[in-house]
Amino acid sequence: MKAEDIRALGDDELRARILELEEESFRLRFRAATEALEDPLRQRVIRRDVARLQTIMGERAKGIVRAAPAAAKKAPARKSAGAKKAPRRSTAR
Repeated sequence: MKAEDIRALGDDELRARILELEEESFRLRFRAATEALEDPLRQRVIRRDVARLQTIMGERAKGIVRAAPAAAKKAPARKSAGAKKAPRRSTAR
């Protein structure tokens, strides 16, 4: 989940989502101990999602408000036509 999606959820939904992910993590740990997992990286994804959810819950508890990301990023500035790079010297002599 992305942080933007998580911020759109309510407090109760956040708590419910954390419980779901922690339960899934618990089941995956047992399955990993007894057999090979189809997607072993799922454990990492779950752990990071739980951390994101808890971080946003903590931000809300502290009253921290994150600014919305800019809708469009600015294009990088181009160099003027007059500015040219110095020619490279050859290393072979």
